[in-house]
Amino acid sequence: MALSADIQKLERHFVPQDFTVTTWEELEPFFKLLLEREIDCKESLEQWLKDISEIEAVVSEDACWRQIKMTCDTTNKALEDSFTFFCMEIQPKLQPYADALNKKLIASPFTKDLDQDQFFTYIRSVKKNIDLFREENIPLQAELSVMQQQYGVIAGKMTVEVNGQEYTLQQAAKFLENEDRALREQVYRKIQERRLHDKAAMHDLYSQLIGKRHQVALNAGFDNYRDYKFVELGRFDYTKEDCYQFHEAVKLHVLPLISKIYEKKRKKLGLDTLKPWDTEAEPAGITPLKPFTNGNDLLAKSEACFEKLNPFFADCLRKMDELKHFDLESRKGKAPGGYNCPLTESGAPFIFMNAAGQMSDVTTMVHEGGHAIHSFLSHGLELSAFKEYPMEIAEVASMSMELLSMSHWDSFFSNADDLKRAKEHQLERTITIFPWIAIIDKFQHWVYENPSHTPEERTKQWLSILNEFSTDAIDYSGLELYREIGWQRQLHLFEVPFYYIEYGIAQLGAIGLWMQYINNPEQALQNYINALTLGGTKTLPVLYETAGLKLDLSPAYIKNLMVFVNEQMEQL
Repeated sequence: MALSADIQKLERHFVPQDFTVTTWEELEPFFKLLLEREIDCKESLEQWLKDISEIEAVVSEDACWRQIKMTCDTTNKALEDSFTFFCMEIQPKLQPYADALNKKLIASPFTKDLDQDQFFTYIRSVKKNIDLFREENIPLQAELSVMQQQYGVIAGKMTVEVNGQEYTLQQAAKFLENEDRALREQVYRKIQERRLHDKAAMHDLYSQLIGKRHQVALNAGFDNYRDYKFVELGRFDYTKEDCYQFHEAVKLHVLPLISKIYEKKRKKLGLDTLKPWDTEAEPAGITPLKPFTNGNDLLAKSEACFEKLNPFFADCLRKMDELKHFDLESRKGKAPGGYNCPLTESGAPFIFMNAAGQMSDVTTMVHEGGHAIHSFLSHGLELSAFKEYPMEIAEVASMSMELLSMSHWDSFFSNADDLKRAKEHQLERTITIFPWIAIIDKFQHWVYENPSHTPEERTKQWLSILNEFSTDAIDYSGLELYREIGWQRQLHLFEVPFYYIEYGIAQLGAIGLWMQYINNPEQALQNYINALTLGGTKTLPVLYETAGLKLDLSPAYIKNLMVFVNEQMEQL
């Protein structure tokens, strides 16, 4: 079947074409109609599900646009108010209806007649949502939705001055690639000092979030928020013990490789000791990589790269550009980070990032591009719920694209030496990200198992975990104050709790797909497309299997993948 990126907005049959979400009073009648409708056969159940899907898509897309607009400009009070209004006035009133509709579906005698092959994961998810639903959690969840966005508001205001010019922290990071070591250290310290300035505000925000999250878990009958969140995230196919196994595997099989990477870097730079402001630098005389000039150039080069990999991938980016679904460049007042936001009704997602002309921006762009392709491939599925795929496969879509696209990075680099350096940078990052994933994940286990801890205890535990996964290859002496707040730069802790181990699981999958690609490019890309086209209609192990992968967090499996990446690095 030929793939087409000519994505069409879903047709409305249940909701009027001109309807937009404004107030709950105007939205509620649709949910009342669905709740009161009689379901007297399998066909009427299927139509009912399609109508639920339609209103869900309308509401979801409205919420997404409110969030996109707010993150693009955190200084605009009206945009923040619009997002807050949705979280406080619409979302809480939706939840009891969602629960009642879920119960109506499970109670229907015709549910057993639905195609189990197609509906199994959906019905499993509905039952899970019924089990977790508690009326008393509605206001707490509304408050959490609003509070979580405060992280972006605090971080969006962070700037530093370098050489008389103001930069966001994302923009300033490019100076850490500069050959002038004194400048690198100066900028590194400025960035850290700026973070220290908001240390207390971040601690306070996180403490409040932890308290409310713990209460949500207790209300739902769980001992702690970690156990609650594992169920809410639909982690049906691995346990907390698997996560602990992953942490150990990283210590055993990844840290030695990282020591080797940084030792090589130290020698290359001709230094006695490697400091944290040296890890992105090149020796004197070698200028930092300049893969693109601005957001438009980044997009054009990404399209050219994707075109060579698979023309459909490039068509997806072109369609998004046509719809103006990109905001790529870093600027003051913009929330930090990068994301691909699926837009369920219109189909073509939105990519947000903070590009500042660095190599890491290319990685972010192709990463979010992989997510976007996933949105395109799953858009044709019949129900909105079918497009809610597990995060572990969503991140395979994006992280695989970082590695698969490398074979066509000549779109960004015409110089062979620069291309080699870019690939080295990517492979180093593929390995060096593992300890950080383990650190953030292990930290969250502790945080939510000990919800009443003080900021001092939090700092002590953070440093203990950080040291456990650190290598002696980098000298942090004298930088303890900065180390203590390292966790505050990770937005996931604030905005999407427990969503981080997925990157580790998916990175293993991405390396596995890249291994396939090196042996048989055509087959690997077909496996990638086949898996992503299924959306969330299959279990995680089946989605991995479709991609030609296995879901395995054991030290033995991780060791094999690390050996492979190390071989590829040595070949460069």
